[in-house]
Amino acid sequence: MRDPSAGSEFSQNLQRHDAGIPDPTEPQIGSFPDESPEGDQSKVAETGTTTIGITAEDGVIIATDMRASLGGRFVSNKTVQKVEQIHPTGALTLVGSVGGAQSFIRSLRAEVDLFEARRGEDMSMTALSTLAGNFARGGPFFAINPILGGVDEEGSHVYSIDPAGGVMEDDYTITGSGLTVAYGTLEDRYEDGMSMEEARSAAVAGVRAAAERDTGSGNGVYIAEVTGEGVEIEGYPNFEGVE
Repeated sequence: MRDPSAGSEFSQNLQRHDAGIPDPTEPQIGSFPDESPEGDQSKVAETGTTTIGITAEDGVIIATDMRASLGGRFVSNKTVQKVEQIHPTGALTLVGSVGGAQSFIRSLRAEVDLFEARRGEDMSMTALSTLAGNFARGGPFFAINPILGGVDEEGSHVYSIDPAGGVMEDDYTITGSGLTVAYGTLEDRYEDGMSMEEARSAAVAGVRAAAERDTGSGNGVYIAEVTGEGVEIEGYPNFEGVE
């Protein structure tokens, strides 16, 4: 008896399927990239750094080390500035992927300038931290974990921004591969209502301690002093002249 489906479109589609040939009439279905154990999240620690943000009575102190390393094993640069001004009274650190961090800073600067041009006033730190979190969550800024510090009408603010876009405000915060050592130092030194000089000394001590034990941190310190008057950034190779 003759097979009624022989030579039909149905039978031809079955033959294509058995041969591994896609049917041109069927929609193509995409796939998500494979998750790798060496994903963007792990690269934050692998690139290595120590960055510290501390609120003080009259402003914010941000301190970072000066070393750029590859996987925490090879020192690729000894004089990297890991803190940049992004706001008239605000600064942001570079942590993790260098390209992602640089792109992140450029994008935030552009938005801050646009806000000021449109409204004729500076963006508040609350608004800037929210914007930074939204950018980190939705933008192509891979493996970043920066600190945002700034001063506005409400006072001094320090925020940590994680790679997933989470924003957390605290009196002080630390990010990077040297954070465990630096946190131990700051837990002992931090006090409410610190002066700018006291906060600066504590931040330097935290970076110096991390540089002693963390292979991804070292070669000196950059310090950003953020006040209602603006942002001043100075570098001290090998910690010379910092105190």
